[in-house]
Amino acid sequence: MDIRAIAMGLLFAVMWSSAFTSARLIVVDAPPLMSLALRFLLSGLIAVIFARMMGQSWRLTRAQWRATIIFGICQNALYLGLNFLAMQTVEAGLASIIASTMPLLVALAGWTLFREKVNALGAVGLIAGVVGVVIIMGARLQGGNVDLYGVALCGIGVVSLTVATLSMRGASSGGNFMMVVGLQMLVGSAVLWAPAIATETLVVNMNLRLVLAFIYTTLVPGLAATLVWFMLVDRIGAVKAATFHFLNPFFGVAIAALLLGEKLGPHDVVGVAIIAGGILAVQLSRQAGQRRPQAEDRPQPRARGGA
Repeated sequence: MDIRAIAMGLLFAVMWSSAFTSARLIVVDAPPLMSLALRFLLSGLIAVIFARMMGQSWRLTRAQWRATIIFGICQNALYLGLNFLAMQTVEAGLASIIASTMPLLVALAGWTLFREKVNALGAVGLIAGVVGVVIIMGARLQGGNVDLYGVALCGIGVVSLTVATLSMRGASSGGNFMMVVGLQMLVGSAVLWAPAIATETLVVNMNLRLVLAFIYTTLVPGLAATLVWFMLVDRIGAVKAATFHFLNPFFGVAIAALLLGEKLGPHDVVGVAIIAGGILAVQLSRQAGQRRPQAEDRPQPRARGGA
């Protein structure tokens, strides 16, 4: 992994983690689904315009179209839509911790659904991730400061994010990254408008905090982070790129504590560290699993001599 890939991974982790704090600021003063649908509409149009200016084509491969639609529905409409709803009652730090378990769920899906082998390091990582979540949720439940409905929405959302991540391979191949980013955002916007109009009333408490948070979440986590992620996956592959997710629990709770003043207890710190370690262990085990078949598939030199 080169320096540029490391820089891209760190930048993505910070931008992705900051989205929970900016979303929390938005849903305090505006309807969550309408805000998200508008954000995707603006981000998608900006991305498509830039893509056309860069000479990128509307003609995506069949795999790209399929992945773009799945990604737009599962990540943008379901994952982020449910998270925006949940963060009306769930703290940004807790939402980021739940979302950060996505690499663990991807590994679990590979093991249970696709029959991928999990080595000892990967198994330890999966167990550590579960333990970390139990520590955090147990402490929060005992303290009585967690909304179970909101947590359930975050849980369903992270499952949707897992499905979106499994579709990334098709979206990242074939170029046209900016066009893919724009189109999957427009898909998410189109899906969100119907439930937003049906269930929400347009009541907005217009203020500078809301405007800045909306602009930031539209341009940085919404547009820039997604583009960096697609480019990173194309550069080093989905498995190596996902290694950077182990930083998300740290960045997520740190940014929320810094900007929103959310309190962190000792159980939160311990749980976040264990989850991060589990994510890292799972990703390192998957990298090792990828390297092993390549070595075995390498042509073996023929034995000299004989008749």
